[in-house]
Amino acid sequence: MPQDTQPDTAPFALPATLSAKNDPALVDADRDHFRAIGASLEHAVAELEASLAETRRTTARHGTAALERDQEVHRLSARLRALRRYDLDLCLGRIVRADRDEPTYIGRFGLAAPDGRRLLVDWRSPAAEPFFAATHAHPQGLVSRRRYRWVNGRIVDYWDEAFTDEALSHTAALDDQSAFIATLGGSRTPRMRDVLGTIQADQDAIVRAGSTGALVVDGGPGTGKTVVALHRTAYLLYADPRLGHRRGGVLFVGPHEPYLAYVGDVLPSLGEEGVRTCTVRDLVPESPGARAEDDDRVAALKADLRMVAAIEPAVAIYEEPPTGSYLVETPWADVPITAAEWAEAFDSPDPGTPHNLARDDVWDAVLTILLDKAADVVEDISPDQLRSVLDRHAGLRDTFDRAWPLIEHTDLVGDLWTVPAYLRHCAPWLEPDDVRALRRDDPDAWTYADLPLLDAARLRLGDPEDSRRRRRTAAAEARERARMGEVIDDLRTTARESGADEFGDGLVSMLVHDDLQAALVDAGALPTSDTDGLAGPFAHVVVDEAQELTDAEWQMLLRRCPSRSFTIVGDRAQARHGFTESWTERLARVGLPDATVAPLTINYRTPAEVMAEAEPVIRAALPGANVPTSVRESGIPVLRSPVADLEVVLRSWLDEHAEGTAVVVGQRDGRRGALLDQRDLDQHGLDRVRWLTPEHVKGLEFDLVVLVDPDSWGDGITGAVDRYVAMTRATQRLVVLTG
Repeated sequence: MPQDTQPDTAPFALPATLSAKNDPALVDADRDHFRAIGASLEHAVAELEASLAETRRTTARHGTAALERDQEVHRLSARLRALRRYDLDLCLGRIVRADRDEPTYIGRFGLAAPDGRRLLVDWRSPAAEPFFAATHAHPQGLVSRRRYRWVNGRIVDYWDEAFTDEALSHTAALDDQSAFIATLGGSRTPRMRDVLGTIQADQDAIVRAGSTGALVVDGGPGTGKTVVALHRTAYLLYADPRLGHRRGGVLFVGPHEPYLAYVGDVLPSLGEEGVRTCTVRDLVPESPGARAEDDDRVAALKADLRMVAAIEPAVAIYEEPPTGSYLVETPWADVPITAAEWAEAFDSPDPGTPHNLARDDVWDAVLTILLDKAADVVEDISPDQLRSVLDRHAGLRDTFDRAWPLIEHTDLVGDLWTVPAYLRHCAPWLEPDDVRALRRDDPDAWTYADLPLLDAARLRLGDPEDSRRRRRTAAAEARERARMGEVIDDLRTTARESGADEFGDGLVSMLVHDDLQAALVDAGALPTSDTDGLAGPFAHVVVDEAQELTDAEWQMLLRRCPSRSFTIVGDRAQARHGFTESWTERLARVGLPDATVAPLTINYRTPAEVMAEAEPVIRAALPGANVPTSVRESGIPVLRSPVADLEVVLRSWLDEHAEGTAVVVGQRDGRRGALLDQRDLDQHGLDRVRWLTPEHVKGLEFDLVVLVDPDSWGDGITGAVDRYVAMTRATQRLVVLTG
């Protein structure tokens, strides 16, 4: 039977070397099913386009209706983008169960035919779980499993596994896991691709684990930690209703910007576009102007949990009530407020209210106390008039402002480093030498070690502009109400003069009602604020390369996830500054007790030839390092050459490889005799090659990795970790240039 060459109905494009797999008995059922999938996709896209166009034509400019319309436009647009991203390669593979005659096809998303027949089940659904989790020891009721390898929308290979004797002899095309191994060894692209078709049982068990508490995904290079983290994010949003976008959603935290760019396409390809992604530093507005801390001792002092705790006494100094009475003079009577009444007012905010927002509550409490006392001595003045006079009393306001001022978080933290007495008061555990080491002249010379303290201060204080905005909003509302009052008075006068009928007079009377006046206030005339999308709270937080976080940085994340629902991904052997504790000890100390650790021990990415060179590098510094076992060999030995050969190495590789990615890893302050930065690479036409520091290569992977003078990267644990991490980024070839 000749092979059908129409890509939408017969996607098989197997090379001649795999002609045996083109047997109609093996692929005809798939051909028929793919025809149905193609037709259903066309139908689904057409329906979505029509629904989206209709929704966009819907008129809804205000209130809940406008919000619901915008949400529906977003939902339909996201679904349409997801379907357009793929064609028939939406299908990952199929399983045949012992209790069913028909195969179950697994897709990136669920898909049904117009008549309701299920064509694809979502990979996250319980029905799809055996596709990933079945092993020969635990087949989970499967007869066989087939995974497809797609290239440009065509199936260029497929891999069958048989779990029963019947499947072994009749219904499967058996070879040496060709699709799986070929995918692992295939060329990399500048962006990570999802690997749904090759997720293994050990990885899938972690992906589908529950979201309660903290789960640590612990594994060495190439074990698929990042793959697991990304797919787990998509799975939890699908399977756990507590984590939906309207219930807080998920925050995904990566180690650096190149990493976020690399993984940026994975979640949208899995159907999830609403996940916030950032680095830890992105959580703080001051991070773009910050620099590395020069002194390791200072960095360690600022990373201490006790220093984060020092923010509380630093704020408390600005929340101390006046210790004496104050006499408020008004045109009608003098009203005193005592020290005890000051203290009562200062105690009035709800616990946890940020300082700058609580200030408004305290001021309202002060005015209420004075109004209650003035009621006994002031007559013929309405409470609103008296409150307005008290609110504008300059002396009272000045006394209150000194006792409970508006504070910028940058001023609070800056004062710690420039006013030694203030620092000693807030952090009494510091030794005199520590205080001197932390002292600096420029309060705003921010370092990365300052960011967790700035974050703690910003969240504890709240935005001072919010308090100012409240007062401006109240004043604007008052002006708008006054304007509406004047309009209504004019309407009533006109109605009376013109002898309005009962309907007209009744309508004008309705306008006098406070609720209706409020509804008519022009919202566009009121001050607005920008919301911080990274402030949280989030229902779940995923942290990749978590071994690098300091105690103070952990507090930044804990503040944003009150539920303490975390997926924590890392490798203790890749911690640049060492990691002597266990995961459970470290996490319990920072506030995540009872964490569960799920290990990954198989290296799917790095060839055995590269790992043989990398393992001694890390074991020399960390003898107990958890070095994973590689499952494949590339047949390409590690090359060692002089630094002067860099350009020759790169050009030779680019000439031999029409696709794939390469990276040169070196220190920024390295020698300038060779191509050592991105500008040089671009100018020499090496546009498929990136230049990165050892720190910024973490979490990435490349077909070719070239290390430039790695022995100069430093001694001790940091140098060993940098070399180990950089070496294990290679998926095909590693080159080490020295001398």
